[in-house]
Amino acid sequence: MSLLKSTLDAIVVERPAPADDAPQHLCLDKGYDNQTGEQATLEADYVPHIRRIGEEKNDDSGEKTHPARRWVVERTLDWLSRLRGLLVRYDKLAECYLAMVKLGCALLWFRRLHDLTQEARLLTEILKAFEFSVVVL
Repeated sequence: MSLLKSTLDAIVVERPAPADDAPQHLCLDKGYDNQTGEQATLEADYVPHIRRIGEEKNDDSGEKTHPARRWVVERTLDWLSRLRGLLVRYDKLAECYLAMVKLGCALLWFRRLHDLTQEARLLTEILKAFEFSVVVL
């Protein structure tokens, strides 16, 4: 957890000094659920809020809420990295590279829409066949 400690030490923006009546809080995910993560936050004068491994987020009534969806960003970046023009940056100008990223995103959405429409067509054909078999019986 030396990376956490060095990150907390390298904060550029001046923060107000923590006081007893106004402590500063730091929220961390399950990756920091260990002694060194908690120790690093305490040494930096933060009140640690670390989600425990295996603990799900619950609402006020104790019901399980929707889980975090961090994988959406990682999945999208993985899909974009499969486009060779984006993986190896051939463009020298930032505007051209941004245009390639937008084109790549549009291509991803087009493929996703195409897959969804194909699935919808297949589902309607299955339902039609099922209704026909029910009527025949």
